[in-house]
Amino acid sequence: MANNNNNNNSNNSKMSYEEAGQKGGEKTKQKHGKDFYEEIGEKGGEKTRQEHGKEHFEDIGQKGGRNSGNSGNSGNSNNSN
Repeated sequence: MANNNNNNNSNNSKMSYEEAGQKGGEKTKQKHGKDFYEEIGEKGGEKTRQEHGKEHFEDIGQKGGRNSGNSGNSGNSNNSN
């Protein structure tokens, strides 16, 4: 069966996970607004604090957004080929 989705992909291919996530996020933002994201962010932060303690936030704050190296090569490598 032919895929007739009109989602701006070349060769009329399926939507990528990234595109689907972006589309879902936009729809959620339209439906619930910015405050929704602030609320769930606060809830997530509070849950993380309860489970890991404030030291966890101090540790990640010290890293300053540096890649921990656990996720493989994220494209932020200084390797030159």
